[in-house]
Amino acid sequence: MSILPGRDVIIGIDAGTSLIKTVAFTRDGRQLGEYALPNSYTTSAGGHVEQDMARTWNDTIAALRGLVVAIPDLASRLAAIAVTGQGDGTWLIDDDGRPVAPALLWLDSRAAGLVERIRDSERNAALYRRTGSGLNACQQGPQLAWLQAHAPETLSRARTAFHCKDWLYFLLTGERATDPSEATFSCGDFRKRRFDAETARLIGIADCMPLFPDVVDGVVTTHPLNAAAAREIGLPQGVPVSLGYVDVICNALGAGLYDPAPDVGCTIIGSTGMHMRLAPSADAVVLNAEATGYTMPFPVSGHYAQMQSNMAATLNIDWLLDLARDLLAAEGIARSRADLIGRLDERVMQAQPGELLFHPFISDAGERGPFVAHEACAQFLGLRTRHGYWDLMRAVMEGLAFAARDCYAAMGALPRDLRITGGAARSRALGAILGAVLECNVRVCSRGEAGAAGAAMIAAVATGLYPDMTACADAWVRPYLATPQTPDAALASHYGRLFPAYLNARLAARPVWKQLAAVRAGAGHA
Repeated sequence: MSILPGRDVIIGIDAGTSLIKTVAFTRDGRQLGEYALPNSYTTSAGGHVEQDMARTWNDTIAALRGLVVAIPDLASRLAAIAVTGQGDGTWLIDDDGRPVAPALLWLDSRAAGLVERIRDSERNAALYRRTGSGLNACQQGPQLAWLQAHAPETLSRARTAFHCKDWLYFLLTGERATDPSEATFSCGDFRKRRFDAETARLIGIADCMPLFPDVVDGVVTTHPLNAAAAREIGLPQGVPVSLGYVDVICNALGAGLYDPAPDVGCTIIGSTGMHMRLAPSADAVVLNAEATGYTMPFPVSGHYAQMQSNMAATLNIDWLLDLARDLLAAEGIARSRADLIGRLDERVMQAQPGELLFHPFISDAGERGPFVAHEACAQFLGLRTRHGYWDLMRAVMEGLAFAARDCYAAMGALPRDLRITGGAARSRALGAILGAVLECNVRVCSRGEAGAAGAAMIAAVATGLYPDMTACADAWVRPYLATPQTPDAALASHYGRLFPAYLNARLAARPVWKQLAAVRAGAGHA
């Protein structure tokens, strides 16, 4: 669907776990304005994490209305809308398009036992070869299997299984669809870029195949904004709407993963760490012996994004900052994290490199990439009396960089050039350490809303504003990438000698983690 003359603004919707964001971009990628509202979900016993589907739509409408107010001429300039959102999870609707139950989020762990049984069976290797993604409890396939076993009446009322962005796309356009990325890792075949009956059989949900919607590629197909949604939002009916890929793909696209240069990687450093490489074909995808990570179709013909995610990134830094804050508070001195971050880079870079090893597995959920271990926990190695607070903080940052190298190594060769985005990407110290550990150039992406931008880029190509994604990325991404930061050769050599020790210590610690978990479990039952 092409756009009308004179319309030069694209809205990107990014319905994340924490925030529902709406962002307006000009046709050349400049951000005009944004409006966001907090997201809401509930947790309950048994690992249940759910979200009210009607509220999600109402909050999205409110965010779009806020954007319309913030940009008075938005309606007359609007060329297209694109939508992305949090991945995984299960959002079920009936024949009439109404939710049959609250949505299960990616945070929901009720299917964990089922996943462990499959991962311990011969089915796991066959599943991994088809999906290219490690099975885990956050995915729609295992969640459907859990519902099939424990809530069959819910499934009996359902006609379509969506993800978050698919639900919003349905209400915007009336189309029941999902994108190639979510179809593939939910219950698909990554080489075919669609749902797959044999994958469903291996998961144990063959009877659920009719629930899966059509697979629509938002790069080539759009649907018009319907009358009901247009009325609620205050935007013109018929505007093209593009179904974006899952949020992590859109983040990677907006942050610079797609590049004509070879061996480009993209790392998102937020509460978790997401590490991505681009494979130019299905044959270039590298699967690993641990059967972990994700393989997702990329919004460029024939291309795939491979991903490994370590559970905790900045959570490790926050933990160590909060130790200092607690000590200061005990002496009547109040300091915020922001106060302590002010000189963090300077202090870290003054500390000696590689004095300590740190495994950044601080999350209560353990680790998921490039290995799966629910019992994994953080640890310092090499402590002496001479080591102080800033030695610990430098070791934490080095641990995050070693974890990134561990993840990239599971996907093949290390990247030659790394794009970084996320909350900690502004840290000069972390950027320098990452570059040295990975032995690559580092470029920081300064765009604040890479996910919404990536979705909008998909719509920009779909509506003909750009002939292809190469031209779009050149205009939308390149201006936001900082000058490459080259690695310090001596530091890179030092870290290269240290990484095997990091890896050997991780492998050796696994039985210790299990022993600790058993002792804690026993204490909890006493």
